[in-house]
Amino acid sequence: MRFALVNNIRCQASPGTIAFCPGCSQPMTARCGMQRIWHWAHRGNRNCDPWWEPETPWHHGWKDQFPAGWQEVIQRDEAGEKHIADVKTEYGLVIEFQHSHLQMQEKAAREGFHRNMVWVVDGARLKRDRSRFLRGRRLFKPIPGTSIFIMRSPEESFPVAWVRCTTPVFFDFEGIAALNEPSGPNRGMLWCLLPERVEGQAIVAAVPPNAFLNAARKRAEIFPVQTVVEMVATRLRHEQVLEARRWAYALPPRRGRSFRRHRRSKY
Repeated sequence: MRFALVNNIRCQASPGTIAFCPGCSQPMTARCGMQRIWHWAHRGNRNCDPWWEPETPWHHGWKDQFPAGWQEVIQRDEAGEKHIADVKTEYGLVIEFQHSHLQMQEKAAREGFHRNMVWVVDGARLKRDRSRFLRGRRLFKPIPGTSIFIMRSPEESFPVAWVRCTTPVFFDFEGIAALNEPSGPNRGMLWCLLPERVEGQAIVAAVPPNAFLNAARKRAEIFPVQTVVEMVATRLRHEQVLEARRWAYALPPRRGRSFRRHRRSKY
């Protein structure tokens, strides 16, 4: 954990400090070595939140984009179950930053528990994930005038374990350092896979990291998902109508009735 209570004040780990867990009130040990980021750990093997995982510089880089008071927020549901959200904004949006592999059951449990949440997934965790995404991106079909794309098989571009989530998943293939890089076409983007499908098509949005952060700091959703889904559905229906008209004009006239009428008029 990044924060523990020192004299009832949330503090980061420092050598020799006595602190207590804000979730379970048990003593914490400050781990301030040279190999890993300084952090707090429960004494022994105890951990009050089974969803917690060791954090990487990637986690910390993203968390640091938000106020300290929004980080590691304890959440409780109606039944008293308790978990710690990576980030919860003052607008009620939970953001979970995920680096390591996560079982499908735990994904579903987190999504059901937090409800209004999005995932940010480290797309550079496995060596081949980024190159695979770049190859699969050629399958994206753009929606003109937008940064929205549709595709038939999202598993050909994104990690298979993440294509069936019930909340938006933002894939970070560039790393948190992309926030400070000059942006070019599709450079340094977060790629958001929406949970909804429209006529079998997956919906993908290219979102600049700074736009993601600005939205998260100002409202309860990154972008209006339902509006995007409805827009894509309308575009697809419009394309189908145009395609049907093209086929209708391209077909030759039926020979039966028109040919007989022609013969009657001739004789």
